[in-house]
Amino acid sequence: MFRDGPTGRRAVVLNGPDVWEVVGAVIGSDVPSEEREGRVSDLLGLSLGQVRAAMDYYAEFTAEIDERITMNQQEADRQVALWERKQQLLAR
Repeated sequence: MFRDGPTGRRAVVLNGPDVWEVVGAVIGSDVPSEEREGRVSDLLGLSLGQVRAAMDYYAEFTAEIDERITMNQQEADRQVALWERKQQLLAR
């Protein structure tokens, strides 16, 4: 399904997280590839079918999901840099 938000319309797992979050957990996992979907299922509290549906969506709309993952990483990096600048100012 899809959900609207401040960054626009995005694909989500039914009653769950955004597809990009599931995909990021699967492709960013440090467990063997054949165990990743099961591990993410356990960690996120999703059924294996939900994880596989997210990966199926990713297989078809790779560029869209990769863009979301990149956007999230850039915002996280921006927030860390902002926090670091604040800490420097507070240390004066």
